[in-house]
Amino acid sequence: MMVFFDEEPRQRTHIEIIPMIDVMMFLMVFFVMISLNVIPVSGLKTQLPQAQAAQRLDLAKHLVITIGGAGEIEVEGKRYQPSSLPAVLRQQIQAHPKLDVVLNGDKTARVEDLVRVMDIVRTSGVQHVAIAANHTQ
Repeated sequence: MMVFFDEEPRQRTHIEIIPMIDVMMFLMVFFVMISLNVIPVSGLKTQLPQAQAAQRLDLAKHLVITIGGAGEIEVEGKRYQPSSLPAVLRQQIQAHPKLDVVLNGDKTARVEDLVRVMDIVRTSGVQHVAIAANHTQ
């Protein structure tokens, strides 16, 4: 006597690629959105003035001092009061003797604020001071 079992034929296993593509696209969009939103957050937003004779500086260490439209001062992205600026500059000069300072001023910043920061920079012992500007075409 012979017994037959009702067995279903085995199906071949396969990997569904569509859900994996969906996950990869989600991850890609997530990282792009994070990178676009994180980078512009650091520092003051400034619009540089235009200049026809703008040039690049080729000195050893650039220290960027940003002057905002309302007179706020940032050194390398960190806010400072004008009274604490000389100590920061002396510390930077000790670390980098061939230091040059680039003043990144918003086009709405007052000339008085620019002159005050330039005076602090020069009296701190920095020999090379430049004002950042966009080159006009």
